[in-house]
Amino acid sequence: MPGGAHDPGESLTHTAVRETLEETGVEIHATGLVGIFTDPTHVIHYTSNDEVRQEFTIVYRGEPTGGKLMTSVESTRVEWVPIERIHSLTMDRSQRHRIEWALHESEPYIDPETR
Repeated sequence: MPGGAHDPGESLTHTAVRETLEETGVEIHATGLVGIFTDPTHVIHYTSNDEVRQEFTIVYRGEPTGGKLMTSVESTRVEWVPIERIHSLTMDRSQRHRIEWALHESEPYIDPETR
């Protein structure tokens, strides 16, 4: 799934639209919110500067409006995946949780209030 860093001066929605285009070649229109996902036990260690961050993701619903599928320096493979094939894909449990929520729930996911 496309993702990336939020740049100063842009809205979160613009970040999602920009990152999708940069990583997939697909232009989208954001249509809604799937949810806000965090996991306090999932941290990312950047070895380039020894920084450690807690992962979080804001997932949008979107519709393609143009462009064409293509890889970038940030992606090695880009494809449309039929829903019935998703269960067979290898992915992190956090990614699977986001996709399952998007497919089966209508209300946005709000991460639990835990420490």
